Amino acid sequence: MGVMDPVSPLEQALHAARALVLADLVAGEVAEADVVSLVEDSVIQRRWWVEQWPEGADYVAGLVAQDVQDALLERYGRWPLCPVCGSGDPHALDIEPELGRDPHWVCHKAGVKVAAVGSLGRATGGMPSS
Repeated sequence: MGVMDPVSPLEQALHAARALVLADLVAGEVAEADVVSLVEDSVIQRRWWVEQWPEGADYVAGLVAQDVQDALLERYGRWPLCPVCGSGDPHALDIEPELGRDPHWVCHKAGVKVAAVGSLGRATGGMPSS
């Protein structure tokens, strides 16, 4: 590849997904090195997936977010915790659509969209963490 080659849409989608999910991890103050490596692992796996199915490029951010959420659940526990419900058991947000454009974190308990993937910091900004 020459230096002047534009970045492929595939790579752009993967870079964007990585940046969005990292932004949410930073917002939740869980962006330690080993967590960042979970994002990298997911991006590597999803690169193969999108190479097989290029139309899926728009869905990569939501998929990477779900991958990281699943990996974190095994190691650390639920993430991201719902910032909307102040009472009751702490619960994680879910991604919707699971496979679609414009993925959002949603709280099924309250039935609300909390933030777009990559925008959790804006949704939870300023709230004291209990």
